[in-house]
Amino acid sequence: MRAESDGAPAYKLSGAWTSAHARTLERAVDAARSSDRSPVSRIDMGDVLALDTIGAWLVLGLGGRDDQAARPELVNAEPRHLALIERIKSQPPAAVQPAPTHQAWFVRPFDTLGRLIVGAGEDIVRLMAVLGQILVSLVTAVLHRGPSRASSYVNQFDLIILRAVPIVVLIALVVGAIITQQSILQLRNFGVAIYVVDLGAILMLREVGLLLAAIMIAGRSGSAITAEIGSMRMREEIDALSVMGVDPYRALVLPRMVALVVGLPLLSFIAALAGLVGTAIVAQVYGDIPFDIFLERLQSTLNMRTLLVGLVKAPVMALIIGLVAINEGFKVQGSAESLGRHTTASVVRAIFLVIVADGLFAMFFAAIGF
Repeated sequence: MRAESDGAPAYKLSGAWTSAHARTLERAVDAARSSDRSPVSRIDMGDVLALDTIGAWLVLGLGGRDDQAARPELVNAEPRHLALIERIKSQPPAAVQPAPTHQAWFVRPFDTLGRLIVGAGEDIVRLMAVLGQILVSLVTAVLHRGPSRASSYVNQFDLIILRAVPIVVLIALVVGAIITQQSILQLRNFGVAIYVVDLGAILMLREVGLLLAAIMIAGRSGSAITAEIGSMRMREEIDALSVMGVDPYRALVLPRMVALVVGLPLLSFIAALAGLVGTAIVAQVYGDIPFDIFLERLQSTLNMRTLLVGLVKAPVMALIIGLVAINEGFKVQGSAESLGRHTTASVVRAIFLVIVADGLFAMFFAAIGF
């Protein structure tokens, strides 16, 4: 393998320089480099039968890859072998990540807080990017540029909204009954149990009905959207759609987002009605308030403003749920652990942001007297 050329060491290679013989070749290269550290002038590759990426790295290691001036002359090499070696030469060496340093105990909370702040900022940027892509896809669909399937919108509306109606109605009915029972228990001490109708109507239409519907959609449909997009990312189906010329946002994201924004106001209204039914049942059974008196009081209490407050907030919360679910789905990497982690993060973050948004809306409407 080794020879002399004008007083400088030279090497003559033979055989197959492939990954199948990587360990043997690596030991031979290390032995040759350790026996003589002087620059190599020439490497004869005339007898090399096969060469792959591992072999090309080992050949470069013979001449000292990091030293540009010490690179030897490659002679008698096949053009395809030379092309592979030149390709390897052009690749910059990967940066070695430094080992993590041990932090003092009083620094760790600040480090964690800083990482959370940076992560939150990155998530906001990603959410805005996702929102921009959705708006572009929406404008493209409205202008009829490219094919648009109405069946996908109907199917997503059925999966996300219509199939969630039974569980939302059941939860709202039970919560409305519980709130009414506890309210009657307290209002009876003051002799004003009849006001439980006013309390139940305002709570259900302004806050509780919408919150219950949004939380159920975040847990049921938001997690499903993240899992669907994440699994498609893992199987590279989204990349396949892009290769075929299909916009993933228009084919996958837009139908789900439209179903959420259009359907959540309807679902929140249904939840509010179910809550009022629970309120009426408990008011009659536990509070001795006849149903006709309940309806009369309800008619005098409700107005269009109370209804509009819930309907105005619903599309915003649907947008939040959709953005978080889609963003977490596109962040999934190629493992089942990543899919589970981002699906959990989607539900938790969506519910948290929905509650925060509801609180901000409550302060805003209170400030303007609406």
